[in-house]
Amino acid sequence: MSDWNDPRFVLAVARGGTLTAAAKLLGIDHSTAFRRLNGLEERLGVRLFERLPGGVYQPTASGERMADAAERIEDEVMALDRDLTGRDRRLSGRLRVTSSETLAYRLLTGHIAAFRREHPGIVIELAIDNRVLDLSRREADIALRPLRPKEGDLWGRKLANVAWAIYAARSYGDAAKGRIAAFKDLAEHPIIGWDEAASSIAPADWLARTVPAQAIIYRTNSLVNQLVAVKAAVGLALLPCYLGDPEPDLVRAIPQLLPPLTGEIWIVTHADLKGTARVRAFFEVVGNGLAKQRPLFEGAGGFHS
Repeated sequence: MSDWNDPRFVLAVARGGTLTAAAKLLGIDHSTAFRRLNGLEERLGVRLFERLPGGVYQPTASGERMADAAERIEDEVMALDRDLTGRDRRLSGRLRVTSSETLAYRLLTGHIAAFRREHPGIVIELAIDNRVLDLSRREADIALRPLRPKEGDLWGRKLANVAWAIYAARSYGDAAKGRIAAFKDLAEHPIIGWDEAASSIAPADWLARTVPAQAIIYRTNSLVNQLVAVKAAVGLALLPCYLGDPEPDLVRAIPQLLPPLTGEIWIVTHADLKGTARVRAFFEVVGNGLAKQRPLFEGAGGFHS
């Protein structure tokens, strides 16, 4: 076991559960992964994975032992990487940032443009992903998250609360004046909603409780597409205020905000990286820039009616 790539390969198979997933993680093709696993098992004289129906690879006791060891090695390597990166005082190099689609669409990209003007030597890689990426494993250097971080090794700050409201195309809102006085009235209007498979999404759950299923005439798991659909007068949509309020062609169908749906927006990094010059610069330029837009996030920045 003198080659770190062997336990790393076994860890990828254990994590992926299939050779196809492992090959994708490692950037190799399936046939290479197949030959490599067979060759490794033959060389070691032990079976590392049980081949189950459906292409599933389940680690044996030996496979689990090797995967666990590889994970500990990986943790040490990642810690070393973060420690060295945390000492980097250069305002140059790569900075990987992750954000939701809506924030990137409405506000973040403009602040990144300002950041680039101030720090042209730093290359930004923006990962648009609604998943919570693992900052300890350097899936990203900085995350803009819609919730308070639970991991104890993260460092950052809350930028604002995030308010939600019901929006309509201006043409629809003008025609429906007087017919949408309260949230219960939404049942009488076409509603844009989330995919039925959406779970643990508070706005989607609120809609499901508030309007009958037959009122939802269009579904999409993209909030940006919901915005496009409501602008096209497909129906009414529940949107974060920073997405809906700036649109001149939209109005709040009901002026009131929905306090039960109020969320948060945080900017966070791993504690080991908070001293990195390019991380600090991003917090100062982009973090402070977003914080100044707190009234927009919180639905107090003015809206169309």
